[in-house]
Amino acid sequence: MTVKYPEVTHAENTQQLKINKKSAVATFFSNLMRSWTGSIGFFIIVILLFISIFGQWIVPYDPLIADFSKKLLSPMTDGHLLGTDQLGRDIFSRIVLGAKVSVIIGVTTVLIAGIFGTIVGIISGYFRGWIDVILMRIVDVQLSFPFILLVLVINAIIGSGLRNIIISLAIGGWVIFARVIRSEVLALREKEFITACVATGVSRIGILFKHILPNLFTPIIILSSLQIGTYIIAEASISFLGFGVQPPEPAWGNMLNEGKDYIFSSWWLITFPGIAIMITALGVNLFGDWLRDTLDPELKGE
Repeated sequence: MTVKYPEVTHAENTQQLKINKKSAVATFFSNLMRSWTGSIGFFIIVILLFISIFGQWIVPYDPLIADFSKKLLSPMTDGHLLGTDQLGRDIFSRIVLGAKVSVIIGVTTVLIAGIFGTIVGIISGYFRGWIDVILMRIVDVQLSFPFILLVLVINAIIGSGLRNIIISLAIGGWVIFARVIRSEVLALREKEFITACVATGVSRIGILFKHILPNLFTPIIILSSLQIGTYIIAEASISFLGFGVQPPEPAWGNMLNEGKDYIFSSWWLITFPGIAIMITALGVNLFGDWLRDTLDPELKGE
């Protein structure tokens, strides 16, 4: 007796994929709404992205044009929501444009450091041997230096500016990705499904691309979300010290640097950029913590 199974058409497959995608998105937002910390972090990130993309069209004043007749105006004075700085530039406009700089630096640095660190971590953890020894000793040496100090030294060598601060932060930050990804690869190597692949004759390249890499997406996403906040704070610290983004480019760090001499007479010059940095870092970290709690199987008890 021959059993005939129902045929599944291409259209039905496509429809099922769409349903699965909608279900995944719905599940994501459903889980997000159940966490007030994750919701707050997600809301802050959405606002930050909106401001960084459309900020140049919503600012009420040009953040680069000085007007000495309006210098050091207090908040809510003469149409300036957050006041003006020592050159008469609108603080609110400069903070809005500074968000774009922070987003560019945070995201670009994570991409560069994440890609390079992930490659190093995979090579070190999967192939082991003398390659692992050399790469991990390089990581150990770099980790022995304070992160900010190392970035400052690199910036002093290659110069300041937006591009160079991204390069220096990526050089200083790739080791975190390398160390974490190596640990994940070492753990995956001991899993039963990897042992089964080796026993059935699957090539090392096949195991790497078909079984190791797909299982690294979750730790990479979690680590990247947490590191963005670190890089934004680091950029602000370095710009405050005068080695990062240079004036008149609006960046939160150099706004703090410019306003430090007026801390007692014009408190708004450093207060509002500082609040912007704090809220941004808080939002990224809250969302990153929620992602870690949601995506990490060990934390969910699975």
